[in-house]
Amino acid sequence: MPAGFSPDFQRAWVGVMRRELSGVLVVDKPADITSAKVVARVKKLLDAKKVGHTGTLDPFATGVLVCCINRATKLSSFFLHGKKKYVAVLHLGIETDTQDSTGNITATCDDINFSEKAIRSVFERFEGSIEQFPPVYSALKFKGIPLYKLARSNRPVQKPARRVSILYIKILEIKAPFIRFEVACSAGTYIRTLCADIGASLGCGGHLKELKRIESSGFNLSEAVTLKELEDLAVSEKLFDRIIRMPKALKGMPAHVADKALEKKIMHGNILTKNDLRHETIDIPESFIKILDTNNDLIAVLKYTKDKNRYKYCCVFNAK
Repeated sequence: MPAGFSPDFQRAWVGVMRRELSGVLVVDKPADITSAKVVARVKKLLDAKKVGHTGTLDPFATGVLVCCINRATKLSSFFLHGKKKYVAVLHLGIETDTQDSTGNITATCDDINFSEKAIRSVFERFEGSIEQFPPVYSALKFKGIPLYKLARSNRPVQKPARRVSILYIKILEIKAPFIRFEVACSAGTYIRTLCADIGASLGCGGHLKELKRIESSGFNLSEAVTLKELEDLAVSEKLFDRIIRMPKALKGMPAHVADKALEKKIMHGNILTKNDLRHETIDIPESFIKILDTNNDLIAVLKYTKDKNRYKYCCVFNAK
């Protein structure tokens, strides 16, 4: 904040910064609140024009919720399909209609005395590329209607199975009837369905009792703030310090600093070829590249198309 100015000027300056601030905020979502309500709270605390998340967590679930602020909402597509990591608790012997602890019990089984070897053997079967039927209680839509609404009105619709990737499953603790485990998976994987399928494979059924997302698209809990911390930071006007700037948020994406000539071409939407971005450290065909100005602010994300020998504009950020 500028020093040596009146309180009124400083308050106005903070307001301007809030409107212009763009980046990623990682929130540690608490239980019993929807992702949409978390986004609304973040938007209010930041006085932001636009806020969106990059992957819903069910109300009972906790953990990493990645929120894109203002102009960074244009980057959401780069985070939607990233790898996720969770710590979950499987409750053996009880099946529910929602496949988690919020649903109605549909079946029970008392025979859950499995050896550790038998449990680990079943878990190992689910590593790799698997087919998974999305739960009938989900936000997926059928003819424009969310599946959970159809299920609640006794008109459940089962979507076809789809292929997902389980990168690894690591059992952390076995304390019957509960099994706590960590799983890394592709976007679109339902952990409650994974729990139900593991329970079915064991022959006793099961459901997801607890779920915490510990990583999403490279963002993890160490970067996250709780809603209580957000409120405290907002009061002290230090909340903006927790915003990850757009260039840094695009982790692992190669960068190129544009000179004035290239920046002008981008701002006018001119066709760009490899010659426009010739640089000794950039030679990555068919990949995304972030373009920065001399102040290290993000001005565009491009993707090279080899067959046309040109760069496709993915998103462009005009001057503030």
